Amino acid sequence: MERQSRCTGSCRERAFQGVHFEAVVFFELTTFGPDNGVTGVDTRRVRTPVLVIYYNRYLTNSDCAMFIKRVARRYANSSLERLVGMGDHVARRASVLALSLMGDYSSNTVLGRALVDRDRGVRTIAETGIRELWCRVGSRQQQEVLREVADLNDQRQHSEAARLATELIHSSPWIAEAWCQRGTANYHLGQYDAAIRDCHQALEINPYHFTAAAGMGQCYMLQQNPVAALEAFRRALRLNPGMDEVRAQIVRLQRSLKRE
Repeated sequence: MERQSRCTGSCRERAFQGVHFEAVVFFELTTFGPDNGVTGVDTRRVRTPVLVIYYNRYLTNSDCAMFIKRVARRYANSSLERLVGMGDHVARRASVLALSLMGDYSSNTVLGRALVDRDRGVRTIAETGIRELWCRVGSRQQQEVLREVADLNDQRQHSEAARLATELIHSSPWIAEAWCQRGTANYHLGQYDAAIRDCHQALEINPYHFTAAAGMGQCYMLQQNPVAALEAFRRALRLNPGMDEVRAQIVRLQRSLKRE
């Protein structure tokens, strides 16, 4: 069970913290060619969110800090969340990226639903972004402790990671990622029952925590419980269809169970 979430710092700039922006979506007119394949639409002038323009510039120059600065001036998170559900695939990619960089755990449901978006680009950005959101919960001090736990798991100091995660859980039991990180530590310590309980609790708090579901599946596999493992892996894949390893594991388990 690899460490499931990247609780590391991103390129986010926090110069805009504490500033409240009006939840208004701004548009600019962008000219397209006369033939875009859309019937019954005047293709000469089509409204495009300014966010898409910022996103295209970001794809060109990879200037993350400038992308955040521009988006923060124009958009509130609520506006970005609306675009995730109503924009075209480029607007959805742009809004998911912006929420991934600027949002907090309150956008978890929106990014969780984006994991099953029909556009692969949206799904890919959402998978990376939602892992960041899971670590952006609680006070700054709680977030720092959570990152420290994740770093300890990365460094294979699992006993210390479990101890520190337990302290965080006692003070903040509503932080799903703390439970999942302790589950990761318990898995590597061979405490599979404890790891399953921790991952289950993470899912109770955060029903989009696909990595907790996958972690449960890995634990059940090591306990020689293929039926429970299959159920856990299927749950993980329903939440995040992009988990190719989980998909392959499901196929192997289904074949194995058919032979029995």
